Amino acid sequence: MKHAARPLALVVLLENVGHIHGIRLPPWIMAAIDFVTEEYAKALLHLYGAYGCYDLVRILEDERATGPYLADTLLQVSKTHRVDLLLLVHGYEGGLIGYRGRRYGTDAIFGPLQAACRTTPGALDLRMVYGLNCYGASLIPTWLDLGVQVVNGAVGVNWMPEPSLSTFLRAWLNGVPYSQAVEQSYRVAVRWWRRIWRSRQGQEHPFIAGSRQVIAGRQDVRIHEM
Repeated sequence: MKHAARPLALVVLLENVGHIHGIRLPPWIMAAIDFVTEEYAKALLHLYGAYGCYDLVRILEDERATGPYLADTLLQVSKTHRVDLLLLVHGYEGGLIGYRGRRYGTDAIFGPLQAACRTTPGALDLRMVYGLNCYGASLIPTWLDLGVQVVNGAVGVNWMPEPSLSTFLRAWLNGVPYSQAVEQSYRVAVRWWRRIWRSRQGQEHPFIAGSRQVIAGRQDVRIHEM
């Protein structure tokens, strides 16, 4: 296995923007949502022990939450570490949404990574990607082409970022295999949100159906696996 003895790093792309899909909100409410959700995510990393599991934790937020900065960070950290990535951002089909709501498509994010890998094989040592971004499943083939071992993604708009994130982090950081951690987080989220979003004429509520997770790659990867 490539770079088997390398230390682990966690890169977190963190930008909420304060956006709720399909709802227009006053700027001050968006700013408050943005602050609270981002601080909450950082608190979860401390609570569940990410800083004890990883040799390096790099959080990209605010003006650093951009596609080019993400690509550059992944390449820089890959020089010394095997990298896991958390995408705690909004998304759209074929891209991610970063600082101040800017959209970053495949060229901005994956273009530099693909170019670096063509020039220098092994330049990107990215092991797993876990994302809360909407339409994350649309990015799965590209992540796999870059050599990612395992990745997840929502098939549509992901309406259930919580308790998905907290459940996943607790399981993953305690050594549960990736696929089991993702599946467990989805089951818990569905159990919570079905109390509000009930099925319609025997069909799953659209919000739950759109949040369904796809997992691809080596699904038994564990955090401390070398």
